[in-house]
Amino acid sequence: MKRSIIRQSGVAAAALVLSASLVACGSEDDGDSTASNDNESSQMTDDSSDMSSDGAASAEGAGAETFGPGCSAIPTSGGGSFDGMATEPVATAASANPLLKTLVKAVGAADLVDTLNSAEAVTVFAPTDDAFAKLPKKALKAALADKEMLTKILTHHVVAGQLGPDEIAGKHKTLAGDTVTVKGSGEDFTVGDDSAAVLCGNIPTANATVYVIDSVLMPAM
Repeated sequence: MKRSIIRQSGVAAAALVLSASLVACGSEDDGDSTASNDNESSQMTDDSSDMSSDGAASAEGAGAETFGPGCSAIPTSGGGSFDGMATEPVATAASANPLLKTLVKAVGAADLVDTLNSAEAVTVFAPTDDAFAKLPKKALKAALADKEMLTKILTHHVVAGQLGPDEIAGKHKTLAGDTVTVKGSGEDFTVGDDSAAVLCGNIPTANATVYVIDSVLMPAM
């Protein structure tokens, strides 16, 4: 009887030891699992933050500091978009923009593509197709056919330096050798004696800052 009690006590003790060992192992595994899950969760959070940051930068892109009611007409992708224009010199950048087809045609007719693309830093006032359409058809046709006149008109739209909104107001010497005056402040500017309104300003290209305007600037002839 005594021997039976001793045997049963030994079995019970062994069972308690085994149970404690299993609990300890389980606790260690749970700890490892929790740490692993925490690491994975932290990594996912970091990755998510990076993706969010990259996404925000991509969404803003080269158009982040542009302004004006006409900016909504600029394509959101492709060569004519803000990001697309930012990587190309100004004449090439303009050729991809659907708002500037007439201007691009005129620049080509005046053989100014290389001149504008090779300029180190300029600001260009770029009339839209609608701006050119305001001109009498006969006058526009005559200008396109007269290289000297066309060159003077187009270079009257170009000034030295890449001028931001805080620098653009004032009188500036143009590539034509005359001057053009910009009035206004903030995000509201007019250019020249004809008071051409800036539709979309501060557009970056590889070598220029572009201000899209709603009228053609006419120099004194």
